[in-house]
Amino acid sequence: MWNWRYLLVMGLCGTAGYEGQAAFAAPPEQGGTLSSAPIVSASATGQPVAAKTETKTWFSDIDVGLQLEAGAMANSGHPHNGMNFGQLLQSHSDTGLLNQVALTITKPVDPIGGGYGLGANIQMLYGSDARAYVITGISDRWLKHDRYQITPIQANIALHMPWLTKEGLDVQAGILASPMGVEVLNPAGRAFYTMTYTAQYSNPFEHVGFYGQWHLNSHYAVLFGVDAGNQKSFGRGNNNGRPAGYVGFNASQLAGGAVSVTYLLRVGPEDARRQLGTHRAHEAQRYWNDLNATWQITPKWSLTAEATQVHDEGLEANTWSGVLWGAYAATSSLTFNARAEVYRDSTGQFIVQYPEDGSYGRVLLGLPARTYSAPATTYGDFSLNAVWRPQLGHHVKLLQIRPEIRFDRSLNNTRPFADFRHQNRILIGGDVTLGF
Repeated sequence: MWNWRYLLVMGLCGTAGYEGQAAFAAPPEQGGTLSSAPIVSASATGQPVAAKTETKTWFSDIDVGLQLEAGAMANSGHPHNGMNFGQLLQSHSDTGLLNQVALTITKPVDPIGGGYGLGANIQMLYGSDARAYVITGISDRWLKHDRYQITPIQANIALHMPWLTKEGLDVQAGILASPMGVEVLNPAGRAFYTMTYTAQYSNPFEHVGFYGQWHLNSHYAVLFGVDAGNQKSFGRGNNNGRPAGYVGFNASQLAGGAVSVTYLLRVGPEDARRQLGTHRAHEAQRYWNDLNATWQITPKWSLTAEATQVHDEGLEANTWSGVLWGAYAATSSLTFNARAEVYRDSTGQFIVQYPEDGSYGRVLLGLPARTYSAPATTYGDFSLNAVWRPQLGHHVKLLQIRPEIRFDRSLNNTRPFADFRHQNRILIGGDVTLGF
């Protein structure tokens, strides 16, 4: 799996990834059948008895997980349009949302012989978050007029190949979450309920394609991938018919395991033919740059930083941003987080609100849809929260409660908030996540 992405937030809010998410396993030195080591027990007299061998098949460790998230964010401006501008997931103000019901079926990567390993992931999401994580040509027509929609987050095979280096090559192919950025869709894998402008507007969400990690050694990996576009599939589900892809690197567990760094460059045409015309849509490239790092200062204190830059030739638009997270683990079950961000949208074409439930998918394809946008704005935001994860047991893998307060402000005197009447905004609320 894409371990480098989740390492960046582990210090902020605990373990990452949905329950049961597949991970690449180190292959055995020699290929062979899967079986556990012999189990040796003792008789009542203390003498050894015959060893038993517990045999397992490739299918023995399939895992099924269910996770639910719901929350709300009250808006100090009480906008008449009912929207928290600049929030795609926590989009409706003063309104409770069932963000996610995520069902995950995972087959972890296990050896299949000759040093090779094979696994698979299937993950379906129902809820309000599915409106933004739609994949055109696959889920953009499912419940498209409903606030709560369905979309696949993962539907892929994972393969380990013992090629080129000792650690080998890991590849996933199918429907995959984007590897770029710090904040992820899974609420158990990010520090805050609300998301940064960076995560929502300068990081891709979902892809149909493949990604690879070529492990140079235990600390360094080359990252690469090719896909149909951000949240696009093929045929009529693609807005311009051209592929895009990633290249970058990951350096993990440096400085005695305290520091990890990831850089990814993504390049490809993302603008719709209906918007720019076929020729221009094919040749106009979008360049995404993301650099992020995490530093586990002490067992209790950690810092994470992210810098992004996006340039779109077709829209003639640019964004840049910087985000800093800080976390203090007060106890094993309670963490306090702070987050600060500056985000520049040079033309006002990136920070867009989609008031209708099907608007986001239509805009991806260049179809007409009602949207809200502000002038060119430099956004600043600061958030504080607490993450409480009590251990309940009794088949409850996760209970997470996150109260949050967030301050947003236009730093160049525009008025993007509360029906474009206010320069500032305060959001107060939080969410609850339950996993089985």
